[in-house]
Amino acid sequence: MKRAIYWIMAGAAGVVVANNYYNQPLLADFVRDFHTGEREAGMVPVAAQTGYALGLLLFVPLGDRLERRALLCTLLAVASVSLAAIALAPTLAWLVAASFITGLSSVAPQLLTPYAAQLADDGRRGEAVGIVMFGLLCGILVSRTISGAIAQYFGWRTVYWIAAAMMVVTATVLSCALPRSERTYAGSYRGLMGSLWSLVREEALVRQTSAIGALQFAAFSAFWTTLAFQLRSLNPHYGSEVAGLFGLVGVVGALASTVAGKLTDSRNPRLVVLVSSTIFVAAFAVFALAGHALAGLIAGVILLDLGLQSGHVSNMALNMGLRCGAMSRINTVYMASRFAGGALGSSVGIWAWSLWHWPGVCGVGLFAGCVSLMVQVWRRPEARREAQPD
Repeated sequence: MKRAIYWIMAGAAGVVVANNYYNQPLLADFVRDFHTGEREAGMVPVAAQTGYALGLLLFVPLGDRLERRALLCTLLAVASVSLAAIALAPTLAWLVAASFITGLSSVAPQLLTPYAAQLADDGRRGEAVGIVMFGLLCGILVSRTISGAIAQYFGWRTVYWIAAAMMVVTATVLSCALPRSERTYAGSYRGLMGSLWSLVREEALVRQTSAIGALQFAAFSAFWTTLAFQLRSLNPHYGSEVAGLFGLVGVVGALASTVAGKLTDSRNPRLVVLVSSTIFVAAFAVFALAGHALAGLIAGVILLDLGLQSGHVSNMALNMGLRCGAMSRINTVYMASRFAGGALGSSVGIWAWSLWHWPGVCGVGLFAGCVSLMVQVWRRPEARREAQPD
């Protein structure tokens, strides 16, 4: 029964998180329709990821204080309205603002992950997190393929009308399928938010995983935000559909999330993170050396998603094992840091593209990936102690 609930959560996580990524293969379409430049169109994914990071900070901690199922349905209702606003956008400024609100309200996956971990037995927490993360990661990757294909034949606005309807369907399914959750924090919202800083101060492992997540997602976002431009430079006929198809390639890497969850339960999770981070850096080396050909981009995307997703699942499973009564707040710190890094990475990636094109984007990715490796190798002794099983 629990396993079925995990897969329902996984499906919901994928559908909702996709809201933030439909825009990436569509940037060239935004440039054309709103008669603007690549740099200005790049503000759409930056706004979505910035809103997501803020939503993580403001709403995800409430998972410890409120009944999660009701909170999820409320957020999905707001997301549905904001997605419809994107579909109606008359100007680029409207599109950017609506994308920010969509990101702000599309944080349901980060409420579902600690929900699954709370339902799981101690020895199967990594597996539960891995299943939900598999759905989430597939949503991130396949969303680009779906949006690219729909935009190619029906226009980019149709993508967002469909997404708005999907939020209504998802809210209905979750309200019927999920069990009620118990509150683990009884204080005020102000006290709840203040406890986030206490977690950062007291838990060295949370600080480390948050830094790794922020750096790697910055590099990941820099790549995906500029991929449509790189493809267009290779061949003017490569449009949103081709950019979106790269999401299917990344699903190969996403499959590693369930395996990584099981390895985290049975092996040394820090080793999983270290190996996956090395693969992540290797992906940007492939992009730098062979990214001017489709075969090189495909090989790099497989390595990129394999490295990022394996390490991400292991980091989350480590975090979920720290304090059972503060899972949502720990996830808030980790994921807010990660998506703040993603928003910065999108912005820096667009800036690097505008100055140095593809070599600049690869340089951003290699730098952030190498720094994340340094964070793992150079860590405080107390972080090593916290990673040991009880």
